[in-house]
Amino acid sequence: MTNPQKAKAEAEAYLEIMLGPGSRFRDGQWEAIESVINRKRLLVVQRTGWGKSIVYFLATKLLRDQNAGPTLLISPLLSLMRNQISMAERIGIRAHTIHSANQDEWEQVEDALSCNQCDFLLISPERLNNIHFLQHVLPKISSQIGMFVVDEAHCISDWGHDFRPDYRRITRILKLLPANIPVLGTTATANNRVVKDVTAQLGPNLFVSRGPLARESLRLQAIRLESQSQRLAWLAENLPKFTGSGVIYCSTVSDTELVAAWLNQKGIPAEAYHAGSDTLMDRPGLEQAFLDNQIKTLVATVALGMGFDKPDIGYVVHYQRPGSVVAYYQQVGRAGRAIDKAYGILLSGEEDDEIQNYFIESAFPSATTMQEILTELEQSENLGLNELLARVNISRAVAEKALKLLEVDGAIGITFDKKTVYFRTPNPWQPDIERVNRILNLRREELAQMHEYVNHSGCLMEFLLKALDDPNPQPCGRCAKCKGKGLPDKVSATLVIEAEAFLKAAKITFRPRKHWPTGLFPDQKLSIPSAVQNAEGHSLCYYGDAGWGRQVRAGKYEDNRFSDDLASAAARFVRERWKPMPPIEWVTAIPSRRHPTLVPDLAERIAKQLNLPYQIALERVKDAPEQKTMQNSTMQARNVFGTMAIKNQIPSGAVLLVDDILDSGWTLTMAGYLLRTHGSGMVYPFTLALAKARNSSS
Repeated sequence: MTNPQKAKAEAEAYLEIMLGPGSRFRDGQWEAIESVINRKRLLVVQRTGWGKSIVYFLATKLLRDQNAGPTLLISPLLSLMRNQISMAERIGIRAHTIHSANQDEWEQVEDALSCNQCDFLLISPERLNNIHFLQHVLPKISSQIGMFVVDEAHCISDWGHDFRPDYRRITRILKLLPANIPVLGTTATANNRVVKDVTAQLGPNLFVSRGPLARESLRLQAIRLESQSQRLAWLAENLPKFTGSGVIYCSTVSDTELVAAWLNQKGIPAEAYHAGSDTLMDRPGLEQAFLDNQIKTLVATVALGMGFDKPDIGYVVHYQRPGSVVAYYQQVGRAGRAIDKAYGILLSGEEDDEIQNYFIESAFPSATTMQEILTELEQSENLGLNELLARVNISRAVAEKALKLLEVDGAIGITFDKKTVYFRTPNPWQPDIERVNRILNLRREELAQMHEYVNHSGCLMEFLLKALDDPNPQPCGRCAKCKGKGLPDKVSATLVIEAEAFLKAAKITFRPRKHWPTGLFPDQKLSIPSAVQNAEGHSLCYYGDAGWGRQVRAGKYEDNRFSDDLASAAARFVRERWKPMPPIEWVTAIPSRRHPTLVPDLAERIAKQLNLPYQIALERVKDAPEQKTMQNSTMQARNVFGTMAIKNQIPSGAVLLVDDILDSGWTLTMAGYLLRTHGSGMVYPFTLALAKARNSSS
């Protein structure tokens, strides 16, 4: 048993080195450290900003002083832990990370482990499925681990708002640890149901340290503004009232770009922050600039999530309503950690449920999808991801999720040679439909709870605390409901009109396809020669959104004709905002058998307003399912292949190629390829709308 007085004095001395002279433990911090160094298993449930990293770094230092082995921490937040690691280094903790982005450092880290020169090893949960880590790293430390830490422990639970399949591997590791190895789980977002589930996962004799979740600095308010134009107007009117820096959370990647562009247009400096795969965004650079107060407002997806710590954030505004109280509490908790007053404003509107319902419905691959994957793997010895996508009509994201779930369940295995391939194991597999339905029903209940929050007539902080099973929820006396006043819930009509014009003037760019899917042209290279690639294209709007998006939807599915306003807006966009070089000399349209006149009629009116000739150049020679039913790039390309042909001799000049809605881009790519190989000049693709992928959430 550790001498408690001596250990606490040492810990307090280390704390002052980490945080500065006069620093003292917050309620519950020392008690948590003491439990761990006395080799107990502990789950810490404390509000965001409480200082959970202080617990595991100081416990590590004290345990290492007792000649214990290194701490192994599993966390999804490695990229956001730079500040915490820097603090730990002040007390001599040698912390190392192993992740996919620092492969050149792995050998150095492994040498440090072998020589007992590593005090703290941080890995992501995905690393527990990495062959190299399992074969070369884990064996070196499994018998020497001094403490095992699970950060964001709610992810272990089926009921956690951010369930991750890789976390299920953690329980396997726990079963292999000696009984006297201290285990620490930390989270800020766990209600009683999640705590009970995590307790079952982390093993017997687990103590739970649970503190109050109320945030005394936060001033909460919920405002319902149906249209995006109203919310943009609200931001323009009210953000200048806030001091300091803040975050605006959006539910989709495209909305972060849109909101940031609007704010900058209104003279309010803002930067979009997300994890979009086709962006060159410097996320660490944006984080640091935000921390250094060089950026006033980050407009972010959940990519700016757990673990990001800027103590002086003065406001968190939600442009759309999140899917659960737990997620909302975690995000709004970014604000006011070290300042007396901060604002948490929840805006909500008409598209919120559509977005969140999409996330719910796509949370789990269907049992049919899982079985199709297993069937294909049974019929082939080994398949890579791209080979699998060529056989099963599912999206890449769904395939990756399904493969991870099947691997965790033991139904498939993975081998790594020159590429990652999957194979069917002998283990039987049946879908746990009851479990999936149970979780999805919970998600729907959580969404309904967020509706209640928006419409709640009482204290908003108390509502959150009750939903999170805080042991002592009380009215806060600070939120807009308690005070009987808050920020305006009405907006300037002039600003709304200006925001609507902004939405209609958005410039949406899409890049040309540069590679064919494997097997489409077996006797050609995969790269599409630059001489027959399309130019960069543009869309007038996002399908279904405020601005022109609703008119596109009405024109296609209700009126069977796109309005003259849309045709005029398209022509004006090409003439005034695009101005491609070399200049467009003629116009043509993507043909359709389902709607034979819809797009040609639009293209002809656009051509007339541009004073350019319109010519029918392409025809449909074969029917195919609607492109939106194809779920991945290979299937989409195959679906289009061979369905179009050149109908007439075509001009040699640059051409505007018009379609209504851009989904995969393969229809435009195939049409452009046909036009270029039959003598046309540069092909400029243009669509009225870009299909808005609701799964672009990070």
